[in-house]
Amino acid sequence: MEIVRRVHAMKEIAARARTTRRKIGFVPTMGCLHDGHLSLVRRVKDVSDIVVVSVFVNPTQFGPGEDLEAYPRDLARDADLCVAEGVDYLFTPEATEIYPPGSCTVVETLGLVDVLEGASRPGHFRGVTTVVLKLFEIVKPQVAAFGRKDTQQAIIVQRMVADLMLDVEILVLPTVRDEDGVALSSRNAYLTHDERLAARAIPLALRAAEKRVGDGEWDAAAVIDAARAVLESEPLLAVDYIAMVDPVTLQPVVELTGEAFLLLAVRVGKTRLLDNATLRRA
Repeated sequence: MEIVRRVHAMKEIAARARTTRRKIGFVPTMGCLHDGHLSLVRRVKDVSDIVVVSVFVNPTQFGPGEDLEAYPRDLARDADLCVAEGVDYLFTPEATEIYPPGSCTVVETLGLVDVLEGASRPGHFRGVTTVVLKLFEIVKPQVAAFGRKDTQQAIIVQRMVADLMLDVEILVLPTVRDEDGVALSSRNAYLTHDERLAARAIPLALRAAEKRVGDGEWDAAAVIDAARAVLESEPLLAVDYIAMVDPVTLQPVVELTGEAFLLLAVRVGKTRLLDNATLRRA
């Protein structure tokens, strides 16, 4: 595996691959890799000739007072994991490589970025879409993989790719969970022992919502209340939002008529965790 730190070097590698008709698969990450990331790598490896993983903690998607400086970083471990998975290139640029002095252009998907995570973290998705487009232009992948845990992010990236007519297929793969059901996340490293125990209520809340739907409840408010009751029974959790939304527009659903996403954000101590479930009316 080759570690690439400069944009121009990564572009040269991508150009050679394209010239020789080798398919590039890409997994963009912010590092501190876990099995969720590695599941994306394995899927991309199955459908590509060359696998590129990026590790870049993107400063523009962090708001004031968020955890940019404290965000977990372990590049040596990330590199070892990528070697073990057969990654061809690990792209690890500095912020000044991605945002040279004077950079002032941003990308925003209007209508999808001001709800849910966007409402709680203004400007977050503008940072996400801007950096993802930059990475796509540098790496030139034909396929890129994202996890379902960050559902709103995946929907927004898919919309950006469609609207800008980019030549890249977006794979959105299932959330990977730990043995206790908690979704894998780099931010789980922040949790104390007691907070980690409390976080187990998050997947339980999703199961409670799924059970209500399985029992024939279609009213969104009732399904949300079932999830909220589980979360509020755990004193270490503070609910930011729970919403049942349309899987394309992210607009609230009043009654489940087909398929919808149940999305939630919960604070566990100082750590903010996301999770979701897909609900389907039988």
